[in-house]
Amino acid sequence: MEDQPTLVGVATVFVVSNMADSIGHYRDALGFAVTFEYGNPISYACLCRDDVALHLLAAQNTKRLPGHGGICVFVKDVDRVYAELVSRGANVIQAPQNYDYGMRDFDVVDLDGNQLTFGTGSSA
Repeated sequence: MEDQPTLVGVATVFVVSNMADSIGHYRDALGFAVTFEYGNPISYACLCRDDVALHLLAAQNTKRLPGHGGICVFVKDVDRVYAELVSRGANVIQAPQNYDYGMRDFDVVDLDGNQLTFGTGSSA
């Protein structure tokens, strides 16, 4: 059997309208740490939390529109993550719920409307 190319990682890139505000939001409201910033002024940044990396791209550097991104982040304890993000002032648009697709999850939007769904498997 022939070896196939191996995929080793992924990072979602969200387009944002204000890089400085977005970096602050991901750091302060969502608990991410800035791992690199590129450009002067900053036009691209990477933020990480545990094993999750998010990249931010300034809207003026792309034809893509801000606020049209989405990601599902799998977590160990969705209710604890929810409580933490609420206490940080994140824009939570719904509390955790169990869904018939086997997940317990909740949604957060960033300053531009990019959506992050945090979830874990459930027994429905």
